[in-house]
Amino acid sequence: MLFQALSYIRFLLRSGNAHGLHSPFVFGLYTRVIDSQHDAAAAYAPIEARRQALRQNPAIITVRDFGAGSHTGAGRQRRLRDIARTAAKPRQFGQLLFRLVQHFQPKVVLELGTSLGLTTAYLAAANAQAQVVTFEGCPQTAAVARQTFVGLGLTNIELVEGNLDETLAPTLTALPGPLDFAFFDGNHRYEPTVRYFEQCLPYRTDQSVFILDDIHWSAEMARAWRTIKQHPEVMLTIDLFFIGLVFFRKNQPKQHFTLRFDNVMDKLLNRVKPLSA
Repeated sequence: MLFQALSYIRFLLRSGNAHGLHSPFVFGLYTRVIDSQHDAAAAYAPIEARRQALRQNPAIITVRDFGAGSHTGAGRQRRLRDIARTAAKPRQFGQLLFRLVQHFQPKVVLELGTSLGLTTAYLAAANAQAQVVTFEGCPQTAAVARQTFVGLGLTNIELVEGNLDETLAPTLTALPGPLDFAFFDGNHRYEPTVRYFEQCLPYRTDQSVFILDDIHWSAEMARAWRTIKQHPEVMLTIDLFFIGLVFFRKNQPKQHFTLRFDNVMDKLLNRVKPLSA
């Protein structure tokens, strides 16, 4: 937690908003999607109702975690309400993913890390024509996620159960088309994060969007984010602190942006700094 706090202070000193943005692509994405006040309450409401139901559910499941574990020190026996409160991605980030999918209209979406299925639901609800493939290593968590999908009437989701180290490669080869959109939230360690990213690269296009979760969660994840930013195929990144957006757009200089996703911070600071490649 100390690492995250110090990282956040550094982020505040470097980050900005739309003012001074000289990239038309990033300016449009930030103002119309990232910092948008887009109202999709009718689409959000059922997912948030499911979140609230899970937050009140005292049922205990046995969690099998192939990743870096939890900052909270939770053991294998966990109440659903605790997972929903501490491990599920917060509402504002699920809704940001919803807006990104609506904006880019991907046909094939991958999510590495299903958890209780709330973020998956946002990805799937944003575009009913997209095929969303999500990966979960824990059988009992996967069972709860399936209940989430059924309850929300989402039929465009395929849940792949098992160790991501074993399931990712064969699933990628069986995709019905290029990998348009990927959300990496499956293992918060350096080596697996970079390896999964590189495994997905051959299936992407120049227009694909990759999003990494918790890029400042730990020293390992911060290192993974730096490595990915430096990858020769990566042309543009946007650091929103909690998540990082990666683009492969050719015919433009390599640029990295650090932007705020918080209206309160926008009132305190009023600048943006593109970082050197």
